[in-house]
Amino acid sequence: MLSTAIVEDGRIICSLESDEPRSQAAMTAPFVKQMLEQVGLKACDCDAVCVSKGPGSYTGLRVGVSTAKGIAFGAGIPLIGIGTLDILAAQGVREGHFDFIVPMIDARRMEVYTAVYDGTGKRLTDIAPRIIDRDSFAAEIAPTASVLYIGDAADKCREPLSRPELVISSAVEKSPLTCFLQTFPKATAMATLATEAYNKKQFEDVAYFEPFYLKDFIATVSQKKLF
Repeated sequence: MLSTAIVEDGRIICSLESDEPRSQAAMTAPFVKQMLEQVGLKACDCDAVCVSKGPGSYTGLRVGVSTAKGIAFGAGIPLIGIGTLDILAAQGVREGHFDFIVPMIDARRMEVYTAVYDGTGKRLTDIAPRIIDRDSFAAEIAPTASVLYIGDAADKCREPLSRPELVISSAVEKSPLTCFLQTFPKATAMATLATEAYNKKQFEDVAYFEPFYLKDFIATVSQKKLF
C-alpha cells in the first residue's frame, strides 16, 4: 500500500493512494510530484516532509525513507519520522471509542509487529514482534475491555483473538468486545501527528536517519537452480 498526502494547517488538501502490490518503488516519487503540481506548490514551498519510519516491509520502508530524505535534502526542509504503529493507532481513534487499540503489521505466518495503545492513541507498551495465539495480550487487556485490532494483520489474527460478546442487559442486546479492521497505514492519518512533531521541532537528521526495521532483514536463498 502506498499513501501520500499534503497537509496545510492540519487539513488534508490533497492525497493519493495505491493498493497495487509493491507500488512504492515505482510510484512514490511520481505521486509526490503529481500532488505538488495539483496544488501549485514546489517541495521548497513546504515546511517539512514526513514519512512513516516503521516497522514494516523492508523494501517499502527503504523506498519511502529514501524518497523523503531526498526531498528534504533537496528542498532544504526538515524531515519528520512517525512510527507506523502510531499512525495505525491514530486511524483506530477515528473508528470510534475503544478501551484499547492494537495496531498489527504482518510479519508473516502468525507473527506481527505490534504494541498496545489506549483509546486515545497513547502507546502503553513497547513495540515488539509477537507470535499471536489465544493468550496474546491477556496481560495487558482485561477480558471485559473493548479492543480494536487494526492493520494488515488484523484478518489473520481474527480467529485466535476473537472473544465472546459482552451482555450489557438482560435482553438480547449485545456489544462486541473485539473488532478487527483490515487496513494499511494511511498518510491522511499522519496529519495531526506530523503537525505536533513539527510544532515541537522533533526533526530527524537527514544524513543519518534510518528506518525502524525492528528485525534484521534476512535474504533467502532460492531453491531453483538457474545454472
